[in-house]
Amino acid sequence: MKKNPKLICKNVWKLFGNNPKDFLLKHNNNPSDDTIKKEGYIQAIRDASVEVFENEILVIMGLSGSGKSTLVRCMSRLVEPTIGEIFFEDINMGEISKKELIEIRRHKMGMVFQHFALFPHRTVIENIAFPLEVQGIGRNEREKSAMEIIELVGLEGRENYFPKELSGGQQQRVGIGRSLAVKPELWFLDEPFSALDPLIRKEMQNEFLRIQSALKKTIIFITHDFDEAIRLADRIIIMNEGKIVQIGSPEDLIMKPADEYVKEFTEDLPRERLLSVKSIMTKDQNSKYDVTVYENEKVFKIVEKVLTNGIVRVIDNNNKTVGSIDKETVSRFLYN
Repeated sequence: MKKNPKLICKNVWKLFGNNPKDFLLKHNNNPSDDTIKKEGYIQAIRDASVEVFENEILVIMGLSGSGKSTLVRCMSRLVEPTIGEIFFEDINMGEISKKELIEIRRHKMGMVFQHFALFPHRTVIENIAFPLEVQGIGRNEREKSAMEIIELVGLEGRENYFPKELSGGQQQRVGIGRSLAVKPELWFLDEPFSALDPLIRKEMQNEFLRIQSALKKTIIFITHDFDEAIRLADRIIIMNEGKIVQIGSPEDLIMKPADEYVKEFTEDLPRERLLSVKSIMTKDQNSKYDVTVYENEKVFKIVEKVLTNGIVRVIDNNNKTVGSIDKETVSRFLYN
């Protein structure tokens, strides 16, 4: 079944410098990296094209300065692209008025950033209800909606606390709740957990996945942490120097890196804990072996079973045979 794009970027560029649009036109919208530098421009985004599908978690990652935050800001038009087109549903974001853009942001987009930016003089419920206040919704209705979100993000009993009375993780829950107040169709999260300590960070990742399983939003999530990306993403974009180097599933990036840059991101990861059986199995719908494993199980969980039996049958969630995996394949995967 064909997936529906929620957001489309087409050939998006963002250059900083003097008359960058004229500069790109002069070079047929394809100047070399050297030409850009020689003529005094800074390349933030280079010719980025991507479709973001409905209900998916698309993670954008790269090192500092790779362009990931700038790309997201172009997607929401917090930053104007130099050239290129961005479509939200069927709306060309470059052709609408400022008023229409504000309405889309208020009603259809939610944003969470690394720094919580909570109002210190407002309580939890008042912070979460703030976007609804901006929309002109009455106090009773907005507080009722805010209480539903407070329950969703696990802050029941703390609705009347002020930010200074909350832990870092709790403050970030308020930030997440506030971004969900307008029931956004598209949810942007820019390194929302990077300021948290590792234990709280993992807890918030779990909360994020739980919320997504309930709400099924279309999500664009920025991180520089590959472990976090692997854990959360349906697909991952790897960026370098403003360019999209590769787009694919976590397994695609680990098994089929586009270049050495992507390979460096993945080479030290515990592949057996990240990859599923289906990524290394032999496809064979006629396999007759008695011992079975599920295609979505992580490889490390089935190693002993495969080594004991020599070869096992792989089945899907409907118990249909989809392939087989033998000990030679597992050994090669683990030790090569």
